[in-house]
Parts: sequence; structure tokens; C-alpha cells
Amino acid sequence: MDDMLQRLNASQQEAVTSTEGYVRVIAGAGSGKTRALTYRFAYLVNVMGILPGNILCVTFTNKAAHEMRQRVHNLTGDNDTGYINTFHGFCVNILQEDSFAVGYPKSFLVLDNSDIDDMLGMIYEECGLTLRDMTYRDAREMIEEQKLYRKPTYYLDLIDRTADDLHRQCSEAVTVADKIFYGYLYQQKKCFGLDYNDLIKFVLYIFSQHKDIQRKWQQRLEYIMVDEFQDIDFLQYELLINLCGYHQNLFVVGDPDQLIYTWRGADLKYILDFDKAFPDVTTIMMMENYRSTPQIVRVANSLIRKNRHRIPKDLLPTLPAGESVVCHFADTTENEAKWIADQIMALHDSGVPYKDITLLYRSHFVTREPETALQKVKIPYALYSGVPFYDRAEIKNTLAYLRMIAYRDDLSFRRIVNVPKRNIGRRRIRYLEEVAIQHTCSLYQALCMSVEDEPFKGTKARAFIQMVEELSSHCSEKLISELLSEVLDKSGYETALRTEGSQERLDNLAELKQSVYDYETTCGEESMLTHYLAHIALFTGNGQPDKEDRVKLMTVHAAKGLEFPVVFLCGMNEGVFPSQKTNTLERMEEERRLAFVAITRAEQRLYLTEAQGFHANGSPRYPSRFLLDIDASLLTYTQKPKEGLIEEARAYADRTEQHLPDNLNEHLFAVGQRV
Repeated sequence: MDDMLQRLNASQQEAVTSTEGYVRVIAGAGSGKTRALTYRFAYLVNVMGILPGNILCVTFTNKAAHEMRQRVHNLTGDNDTGYINTFHGFCVNILQEDSFAVGYPKSFLVLDNSDIDDMLGMIYEECGLTLRDMTYRDAREMIEEQKLYRKPTYYLDLIDRTADDLHRQCSEAVTVADKIFYGYLYQQKKCFGLDYNDLIKFVLYIFSQHKDIQRKWQQRLEYIMVDEFQDIDFLQYELLINLCGYHQNLFVVGDPDQLIYTWRGADLKYILDFDKAFPDVTTIMMMENYRSTPQIVRVANSLIRKNRHRIPKDLLPTLPAGESVVCHFADTTENEAKWIADQIMALHDSGVPYKDITLLYRSHFVTREPETALQKVKIPYALYSGVPFYDRAEIKNTLAYLRMIAYRDDLSFRRIVNVPKRNIGRRRIRYLEEVAIQHTCSLYQALCMSVEDEPFKGTKARAFIQMVEELSSHCSEKLISELLSEVLDKSGYETALRTEGSQERLDNLAELKQSVYDYETTCGEESMLTHYLAHIALFTGNGQPDKEDRVKLMTVHAAKGLEFPVVFLCGMNEGVFPSQKTNTLERMEEERRLAFVAITRAEQRLYLTEAQGFHANGSPRYPSRFLLDIDASLLTYTQKPKEGLIEEARAYADRTEQHLPDNLNEHLFAVGQRV
């Protein structure tokens, strides 16, 4: 362990060895916080003798959790890596152990957006609704809003009321929103399904009603660590308060300058006021930047200093000097895109692989011109806005087969009973629905009862039942990877994909098999099918790594947590970045933090571009105030800006900012103000 500590700088060593009490680490971009977190975990295990199962480490993405488990395993040599989870993933662990406290089985379903859409399809059909009444996307957002704000005690309906009672309320509802909302609760209760919003709510409810369960988890978790603490919301904060009350060892790492998720409920006060909320807080500053050249670091520092609500600090560069940060003012968006394409060609000709180059932007609509320019000169690129890996049809279908084996639930049944084709279409599904209602049973049970009935003669229903029963009978004895191979073989699904010649889909299945293998090797004895299915539902949004040599195009939000050798940040115009939707000073500061995040993704070279002309609504395009926030001496301009352009842009930014309220709770206009 001494050798490992020698690899850390002074502030990282302090973070690793400050084990007791409340510790806040302000970790700047590229300062090695992941290394500090993993070494601290290893220090607790190897030096202090803490069992991994008594440590909770919370990350914000499943990808980050997976990488951290691997790093911890490499440092400790132990297959047990404790609780390294997202908040939602950890709540799944709690509920799998203690869901009996709310009358739910351990085999509850964790629902993702695809499952919710399937449920909405059933609700719309039963209630006679169409997409004209409400789109699925609007329905999902409405349900989330109801759960978080309008009906925050909705979880009591799921816990205390019967499915029949919820179904009755859905039938009696007057408004479309209530029909959908209570229809959704009914569908959830029927299959014991919980979505992301439910997981933390259920855990907090259990803790409030069963102090013995709360104390059990408090005593078990001797040390709690939280990554990206600036991004936590109210419910996550409440969960932490509940968990750390016994041992009072809470270690949080974050950067107030990288909070970009207030629209998801994140609140800056939790990290800024951490020292006021907890006694005797130790604050450690990790400012050494190991990612970017000094030129890029100085630009980032210059920009973020303009924010008022922050902890004053500067990133400290550690790398040798590199290329200047280039700023390009184009006369049109078309010429801005052409200039970017020309620079990428020149970089590639000089030996820079396309895959080392990333084009970042505030919003997807910005990409039309750059894409056209890249296509004209035949530069290969990948737009990172496609279907996430775990949302692809072949992955969803395969996981539905595994869920069918474990749960025999209606959602999985509907998805795969006729995939590949078994001649069990919509008419026969309706027949099963009637049988299920008549006998108060699942669709699968209805099929088992009806397999000899006339409608199912000439179908492959019996073979389907035999496959499910055979695989279910020994699913607890086999590795998940073995079950997965059997499912793909005995269902005929992989053969059907080969027959179609769908090589990309087969490649995706190969990637899924690899991910299952990775899960088994990192989770060890806990790699049971039900555990895997509960956690995989949280893995949406994790795409396959792109191994091809092509330029990456993505939003700044999508780039959070990533780093790239060469970054082009385009569309740096007022009304684009910052967004025209920015309506308070608080949100303007968040836009500036978003620009800071974009800049600190760059390792070796950074290009900032904007275009003059006019917006679609006819208003003139000004350079972004964020370009003006940066000390001009730190930028190399490709050509001198037009006479008076900078002054006009400054005047426009000052004029608009004067009329922004601090936050939406303030009145936009004062009494007597001339408008």
C-alpha cells in the first residue's frame, strides 16, 4: 500500500488517508478523483481491514461503477468489491433484501423506458386512447412529474392498495392524465414492477417505517463514498442522510464548477454548504490537472472565474506546454463547418487519427452544417445520438427471454412469445388476455391452460412452454452466460438473426455475451440471474465502444466524464451556447459551467468556433458571451474579428443579462419598470 500511496500527489494522499468523519473533496476537472476513490477503497480494505461488504461507493453511471469495480479488484485482489453502485443500483440491493417490508417479492421487476412504453400500449388499448390524446414521451414525462411533484405520496398507492382497486380508479378517472397515471400504477402493481423513481422512494419509506431495517443498513455501511456529489438531488441526499447516521463516515467528491444537471434536480447547495450541514468537515482541494495542456487549463480557468456561485479555485496544469487554443470567427454557419472540416483533414494528414477528434456542441440541431461539410470531403464520423446499446431490439428481446425464465411476467411474454415467429399473433394474444382476466392469472399461465384449445393448434405454443419450463427448472444452477447461450440456441432467436444476415445484430449479441461474462467475473457469487436482471434494467444509455476510426459528434452533456485528444467546440453563439432558453442568472451560470465542462474535455488541442449572420428568426448572430469571458490573450484568432463585433456582442450580453432574475422564484419584471 505504501508503494501505491507514493503514486499519488499530496492532496490525493490526504483524500485517501482521511478516513474518519465527514470529508469533502473539491476535485477539479482531470485531477484524478477516480484514482483517489479507488485507492481509498483499497486503503480501507488493505490497511484498515474493513470488509468490502461494509463499504458503499456511489457513482453516477453504471459504466463508472463497472470500471471502478475492476480497478478495486486489481488493487485488492478480492472478487468482493462491496457495494459499488449507482444510487438506483444500490436501492435494488436493499429492496432485494428487504422488499418484504412493503409486501413486494424479491423477484420484483425493475422497469426501463421500453417496459413503460409496453405498459402504456396496454393502457391506451384498454382505455380507448390514441397518441393524439398524449404521446408516449409526454405520458412518461407526465408520470414522472406526478410522482416527483404532484402526487409525491403515490408510492403508498402501490404499497397499500390492491391491483383491482387501482384498476377501478383508472376506469373511473375523468381526465386523460389520471387514466394513464392510475392505469400505469395498476400495471406496476400487477407485475410488481418498479421504475427508477420508485426505487429510492420505496427505500426511504421502508427506512421511515422500519427502524430496525434502517439501523441494519446503517451499521453495515461503515464507510460511504460518493462520486460526482455536485449532481445529487433531494431524494439521493435524503438517502445519504439516512445511511450515514450511525458510523458518520461520509466522504464526498465533486466539483461545483461541473454541475450541469439542475434540470434533473441536482442542487449546488449540497456541495457548497456541505460544511454547514455536517459537523467538523474536512475539506481537501485537488486542483492538479493531469488531462489538459497548460494553454487549455488557463482558458478554462479564465472562463469559470466569471461565475459567482462557486468555491474560488484554479486548476493547476501539470503537463508540458502544448498548442495554443484557436478561436475562429466565420461569416456564415456553412463556412464555419467548412473550416472545421478543413482543420480535421489537416490534422488527419499530419497523423492524428479521426477517432482522436471530437466535435462538441450545445444542442443536436447544430450538427446539420458540420455533417454536410464532413460528408462532402468524405470524413468518416459517428453521431452519438443513436439508439443506446441496451435499447436495441435484439438486446431487449434477449433480455426479455432471460426475464421470462426468471419471472414469467406479462411484459416479457408479450415481447418474445412470437419472436421468432411462432404463429402467436395479436388475435391469439387477445384470446389469452380474456383467459387471464377470467382466471386472474398471467398471460403465460393462460397459455399453459389454453395450449390444447383450438386457436393454438398449428402454432409453436407447446414448444415455447417446454423451452421456458426446461430453462426455468435449472436456471439457479447455471451461470448466466450458460443460460444466455441456451436461450439464444433453444429459442431459435440467434438462428433467425443469422438467417436474416443481420451481422450488426449478431455483433451486438456478442457484445452482450461479453458484458454478461464481465458481470460474472466482477460480481462473483452474487451473479445470479435475478440480480443481473435487476441491475441490467439500469444500464440504459451505455453504448458499445466505437472501435472504428471516425470523428465523434456529441453534445456536451453526452461528453461529461469523457476526454479527447482534440476537441472542436462549435456553435459558440448567443442563442445557441448559451441556449436561448436560458431565463435566469442561475441558469446562465449553469450554461457557463457547461462550457467549462466542454473545454476541459480537451487533452492536447482545442478549437472554439462561431459564425455570424442571422438566426432562423431573423435576429443577428453574436459571438457567445463565453468567448468574451475568456481573456483574449489566451486565444489565438485565425483572423481579427470584424470592427465593432466584440463591442456589439458585449453590449448585447450585458443588456440581456440585466433583465434576467436570479432565479424563477423572483418576478421577471419590477413594478413600474418600463418594458
